[in-house]
Amino acid sequence: MRRSDWGAEPEGRVARAAHRAVLYLSRDLFGGLRPFRQSWVIDVHKGVTGPFVALLMLAYGNGSAAAWIYLALHGGYGLAWVVKDRTFPDQGWQARITLGGAVVTFLGLSLYWLLPFFLVSGLVGTAASPALMAAAVVAYTFGLVLMLGADAQKYFTLRERNGLIRDGFYRYVRHPNYLGEMLVYSGFALLVNHWLPWLILGAIWAVLFLPRMLAIDASLARYPDWAAYRARAGFLLPRLWNRGER
Repeated sequence: MRRSDWGAEPEGRVARAAHRAVLYLSRDLFGGLRPFRQSWVIDVHKGVTGPFVALLMLAYGNGSAAAWIYLALHGGYGLAWVVKDRTFPDQGWQARITLGGAVVTFLGLSLYWLLPFFLVSGLVGTAASPALMAAAVVAYTFGLVLMLGADAQKYFTLRERNGLIRDGFYRYVRHPNYLGEMLVYSGFALLVNHWLPWLILGAIWAVLFLPRMLAIDASLARYPDWAAYRARAGFLLPRLWNRGER
């Protein structure tokens, strides 16, 4: 993004500083050659998540219903992500990155692997009840629909025209794809049935998701109809009232 795309609002300055730090660590760390696309690193990590969980189950001899459901959900999510990236890739992940950036990207994503480790090893958490497992599947399913649907809408809309997307998945929420991904991982945390996964997810969302969403908002603020759209559509959740109406 160009500096002028960020806007002059305080949230734009905060987003710029945080986003630059994340971009440096995940793309530019140590400098040098840029042999990888960031999407390649992400796809590899997502693609091997299923086998990683399966190996955990073998190593710990855990064949519980919760472990199998976790394998199906997280492994399936990883495969869905790879298909998404091959079908309608997010341009934000296509940048060339250094070896240091690739390592940071992979290790950062590996924080998510703490969730299946907690569940399968039994280190923290207790066995999820059938009702909790059902809630996890509902959160995951709804989240996956939001993420894939919103990303597809954004990709195919912006391929035809630039500007704000104010209908479909983006009608009432400005970041439905991020909301979807948060619901997906909330489903995984529910299966672990402990507070520690929520602490890890909260840190990831605060450090990685929030600056990126603020950066997107600051960039979109250059469009004339931004103020009206922002008044109608919530940041992550639909507004209970329209601030643009009296």
